Amino acid sequence: MDKIKFSQFEFEEVSNKGKYKSAVESLLFVCGEPISLKEISRILDISEGQTEIVIELLKEDYNNRDRGIKLISLNNCYQLVTKPENSDYIQKLLKKNVRQTLSQASLESLAIIAYRQPVTRIEIDEIRGVKSESAVQKLIERNLIKEVGRLDVPGRPKQFATTDEFLRQFNLHDIKQLPALNLFEDAANDDVSDETAADKEKKE
Repeated sequence: MDKIKFSQFEFEEVSNKGKYKSAVESLLFVCGEPISLKEISRILDISEGQTEIVIELLKEDYNNRDRGIKLISLNNCYQLVTKPENSDYIQKLLKKNVRQTLSQASLESLAIIAYRQPVTRIEIDEIRGVKSESAVQKLIERNLIKEVGRLDVPGRPKQFATTDEFLRQFNLHDIKQLPALNLFEDAANDDVSDETAADKEKKE
């Protein structure tokens, strides 16, 4: 989005700019989860157009300073997240991130869902060559995937797709930014043992 001057919209006072920026920052910090533009606008009691300008100004503040957090957009929702370059320090604190705690079977299933969504568990099984029920369930529990419908065939199997949490974990604004498949392959190689997916499924 091009840089937009705050004066494009009429506020009662110029000082409102700082007030609304402060309010948006507080809302995003307290919530932790993505908040929609519509919801922020409702809380601030200003138009969505005005709210979007305030958010863009706040984004500029974060981008122009040496800050440890940034403001991102996910499907027209907004969230404060830590900057990727600080991930090493954060991992020392948290010890394990999502990819490190996922089994190889779960990582393989997640990659298939991400690139072929919406997809059924049967389709995942066929691609992997082993049962994926346990892996899919773990991804649902981690809020990385969700049910988005049912296939119109006998049995009406569930279809799965990735969530906003998936986008956040992999630093994506939307699914169109999905990188090469080796992102998941590298994660699997780095974060899990060399056991086969079939062995993993048996243990699960």
